[in-house]
Amino acid sequence: MSQSFISNKPIPSRERLIVALDVPSIAEAQAMVEELGDAVIFYKVGMELFMSGDYFGFIEWLKARNKKVFVDLKFFDISATVGRAIKALSSKGVDLATIHGNDAIMEAAAANKGDLKVLAVTALTSLDRGDLDDLGFQCDVRDLVLSRAKRALEIGCDGIVSSGLEVEMIRSELDNRLLVITPGIRPVDNREDDDQKRVVSVEQAFQNGADYIVVGRPVRDAENRREMAEKIQGQIAAVF
Repeated sequence: MSQSFISNKPIPSRERLIVALDVPSIAEAQAMVEELGDAVIFYKVGMELFMSGDYFGFIEWLKARNKKVFVDLKFFDISATVGRAIKALSSKGVDLATIHGNDAIMEAAAANKGDLKVLAVTALTSLDRGDLDDLGFQCDVRDLVLSRAKRALEIGCDGIVSSGLEVEMIRSELDNRLLVITPGIRPVDNREDDDQKRVVSVEQAFQNGADYIVVGRPVRDAENRREMAEKIQGQIAAVF
């Protein structure tokens, strides 16, 4: 039997579910949050909402409702620009934020994060071996993820975003020192039109060592969103 790497960090069970608000407008995002009610505490707000209107006003709206916020904009620019962006974001009560890039970018983010927890993206869960070949990465996906995770830890990032398929390897190599947020979670059978390629179940992600999971379409597209969220919360509670 493989070793279990279940997270021992003091995170309340119901905060381990992060629901992605991947909808076209702030109004739709607010309606979804209201619909989910206390079934969800933590939300990811990404690029789609960033382009739709009052992004930071919406973050304030979430915080006023005692929600936690994960800003997933994958900051990537020259290091000084990323450092200033992270410093500005740290004043807005955000809990987690993603960056993407080389050592200098990670160093600038780590130096300016304040209480904000900075997550380095390893390899997007929409990428497979063929995609990495196209991008010019000759190494194995697992080697790329582990290399990025090691550099993030050494530089001072708080955690990483990683597919659940690689989390067990990361925990084996780096123990429990990084926060690991795992997207691409599918509590039900994957749809044929799903563009996520490296996916895992709720239970597998946490058994492998994830601290948080990000769930998008399975909640957004459910006939009863709150019921689906509570189903996932129940699966998480059964692990912890």
